[in-house]
Amino acid sequence: MTSHRHAWSILIAHSYYLRYDDKQWRKMKPYPPLATLLVASAVRNAGYPVVVFDATLADGVEDFEAFLHKHKPSAVLIVEDNFNFLTKMCTTRMRGAAIDMIRAAKELGSKVVVNGSDASDNEKLYLDGGADVIVLGEAENTVLDLLTAWTGHRDRALHHIPGLALPHNGNGTAASHVYRTAPRAFMENLDALAFPAWDLIDVEHYRRVWNDAHGRLSWNLVTSRGCPYKCNWCAKPLFGTRYAQRSPADVAGEMRRLREEVAPDHLWFADDIFGLTAQWIEAFAAEVRARNAQIPFMMQSRPNLIEPQVVAALAEAGAEEVWLGTESGSQKILDAMDKGTTIDQICTATRNLKARGIRTCWFIQLGYSGEE
Repeated sequence: MTSHRHAWSILIAHSYYLRYDDKQWRKMKPYPPLATLLVASAVRNAGYPVVVFDATLADGVEDFEAFLHKHKPSAVLIVEDNFNFLTKMCTTRMRGAAIDMIRAAKELGSKVVVNGSDASDNEKLYLDGGADVIVLGEAENTVLDLLTAWTGHRDRALHHIPGLALPHNGNGTAASHVYRTAPRAFMENLDALAFPAWDLIDVEHYRRVWNDAHGRLSWNLVTSRGCPYKCNWCAKPLFGTRYAQRSPADVAGEMRRLREEVAPDHLWFADDIFGLTAQWIEAFAAEVRARNAQIPFMMQSRPNLIEPQVVAALAEAGAEEVWLGTESGSQKILDAMDKGTTIDQICTATRNLKARGIRTCWFIQLGYSGEE
């Protein structure tokens, strides 16, 4: 199997072109495609030659087409950065870019795989656009199973691989509906994943644009997947309502590696909810201190989780800014959202953070149903 793997070359990409989002281009706070780079690490560690096309700072799809013709890959994996909420915005524009990328890859004769929130919600649209397979949910293990089948010339075995959407029923006969294989179980041991393949993208390009716009480089990482809360407006096509968490030691180890290999001045923890419990956050602060890995960071949480001992640990670990899922200043609207928080909790959390010098920011929704 190893010889088959070496004969296959893999191009991994995503379709979030910052230039296609005028507002974000003006803000110029680009983050590398974290989920894309995690899949790149998994595929490379499995023995496949891998290159990454990073659309973030590219001029447009024409850059992808040039990259594609240069490398002529056996397979193209379009893996969106599912940890970055911006990949779920400007959907029509980015969807169009993804379809253009699929068509370009198919014209070159490559197999094409797509993974992302929009593809999970609109499988047929992407399959009709030319994709061979949609990977549903977490991508790492499913992609490896898929590549193993293809390199072993076992296309007909795909319907046995959990976590796929296919354009036929698995027997090679066309069908007007999408065929979905059995669901794949969520990953539980996130520490088993390799760190993202930072070396496969142009780190210095990010450093230049960040320094030019803001005077420092910010970088992204995650400590968890999913969210256990059930706010009724929230869509969770990939991670659902489960919550899987890396160990504090593994996260602090990544921070130390980032200091040595990327040297960011600031971090963004892109988790839906960072830490979740006081015990985890306190252990995290201790691990960061033990590794001398402290880097100023921002993260996201909920008002009901920001207790005094949590704030103390966040301050020790280097928290600079905390974004709270506040959503509304009306208890009536919070209850209608099934938010599970109170106005008093919002006020208390804000005061706790500000008392320790941590900048406090609110996510607010306007115009929720029933709001006057």
